[in-house]
Amino acid sequence: MSQRPATSPALWSSRFVFIMAAVGSAVGLGNIWKFPYITGENGGGAFVLVYLACIAIIGLPLMMSEVMLGRRGGKSPIGTMAAVAATEGRSKSWVGVGVLATLAAFLILSFYSVIAGWTMPYIVSAMSGGFNNISADHSGELFGQLLASPGQLLLWHSVFMGLTVLVSAGGVRHGLERAVTKLMPALFVLLLILVGYATTTGHFGQAVSFLFKPDFSALTAESILIALGHAFFTLSLASGAMMAYGAYLPKNVSIARTAVVVAVMDTGVALLAGLAIFPIVFAHGLAAGEGPGLIFVTLPVAFGQMPGGSFFASLFFVLLLFAAWTSSISMLESLVSYLNEKGVGRVTAAIGGGVAAWLVGITTLLSLNVWSDVTPLDMFSRFEGKTLFDLYDYVTANIMMPIVALLIAVFVGWKMKPAHSASELGGWHKLWFPVVRYLTPVALLIVFYFNLK
Repeated sequence: MSQRPATSPALWSSRFVFIMAAVGSAVGLGNIWKFPYITGENGGGAFVLVYLACIAIIGLPLMMSEVMLGRRGGKSPIGTMAAVAATEGRSKSWVGVGVLATLAAFLILSFYSVIAGWTMPYIVSAMSGGFNNISADHSGELFGQLLASPGQLLLWHSVFMGLTVLVSAGGVRHGLERAVTKLMPALFVLLLILVGYATTTGHFGQAVSFLFKPDFSALTAESILIALGHAFFTLSLASGAMMAYGAYLPKNVSIARTAVVVAVMDTGVALLAGLAIFPIVFAHGLAAGEGPGLIFVTLPVAFGQMPGGSFFASLFFVLLLFAAWTSSISMLESLVSYLNEKGVGRVTAAIGGGVAAWLVGITTLLSLNVWSDVTPLDMFSRFEGKTLFDLYDYVTANIMMPIVALLIAVFVGWKMKPAHSASELGGWHKLWFPVVRYLTPVALLIVFYFNLK
């Protein structure tokens, strides 16, 4: 029986809304920005196959675990871990998992907002024809000028954080639901329009072959680890987001079937992004493995050379903005829901949490320019040369989130009564339980070890 408290928060109005919210949380810059370029850097189709296998081993079991815990506890990630640990007769110290997840989400939001803010001046440039016939050198200069300007970065960081707070302050039904049920369908429509255009470039078949024809000779041990790590991060796991959203999930909704739909849709967006981007890249003789610069330096060159480039560039960067926005909303929710439980009003909690993340984000944007030489942990060889932004990214991605994910797997696989998890997962429990108990922790330990090696 679910342990949802009598004073539970508002619930999602339907399974569809939860799916849109969860997909919105999972689909972010990682799908549309990172997945295409790491695929390009690691050989294409064979990498995609390994990535899909990793989704099955790590992604799905963990997503089901987090949503299950959230629904069973019916509170914020911190409140949920405290409530479920008490129900299972386990140590109060398990609340630390919720605390660490919430802190990770807060830190990620602080620098994610800065990066997401980059999409806005690119939308403005695209709409005004700023990419028309732009050269690679000029494109690189524009991106460099943006990063070198604290004023510009602060403006767009502030606007983006303001958009995130605006939705969060509205609550579950009037804020989160309204946003995701409009933004996510719009995101899919924009992506399909771009894929449709990509079919006209004459290089769509090359992109399909690149993404789906396996070339296992191109796979390395590092490629497999990258796929393992990205499968873990792409579903918005270990940041409390799925636990927070799970708290709003009605009891009659199947966690397992819903998690499968979310994982399929999330992966589908990543693959569609590749099918939208690579034909354009190949059509203009550009390299598929351009790294992070693929989106903000290489693609503007391609858009600037093609018919209707301003229109399609505008669509693309609006798509990026929507993807980032839905993810940032979920990152803030972990903290807002906790403050709300402690008696802080929803609006006050959203503004307070957003302002705090905005302030920390200022240290990130300054580390891209005037503080670029500030590397506070140079006394440790592992952190030598890392700016504040680098440190936030490294600590959250390589230490905090893998620890949270591992502890969640240990808790649901070893500390939670199987009868309780079975009551939440139904017939899927027989398949989920051995995977989350044995395979998922081993895979996470491998990721954790190589991240810190």
